[in-house]
Amino acid sequence: MERHYGKFGAIVGLLTFMLLIFGVRNVLGITLEIKNIIAFTIFGLIIGVGIAALLYYKLRIAFPIFLIAVVLGFFELFRNFLSDTDGFGQLMGILSLFIITSFGLGIALIAEFVTYLIRKNKKE
Repeated sequence: MERHYGKFGAIVGLLTFMLLIFGVRNVLGITLEIKNIIAFTIFGLIIGVGIAALLYYKLRIAFPIFLIAVVLGFFELFRNFLSDTDGFGQLMGILSLFIITSFGLGIALIAEFVTYLIRKNKKE
């Protein structure tokens, strides 16, 4: 998997883009504008490049943590879209996706750094 980091990053980025379009267009029933498509493309590229970078640098602990955070973010996105009772489900869904994904990346990098420090201290 680490040898094909570009392919894996492209697949995850494309899946992110497609899930965002599916969620907004089909679940919410909102017609997409060009601004939406550009924003979804940029977010998909960010996630794809992040996944590819984690694989490229062989961050074996950070990669699954970040991938789980992305999956949890999309779960929360669709949960908010489907349980929109007060009209704020759309905004809360997108914000929760961004927040969970960014926190997941932060936690993943912190966990990788801590394990790096532990391994470094064991060698000395």
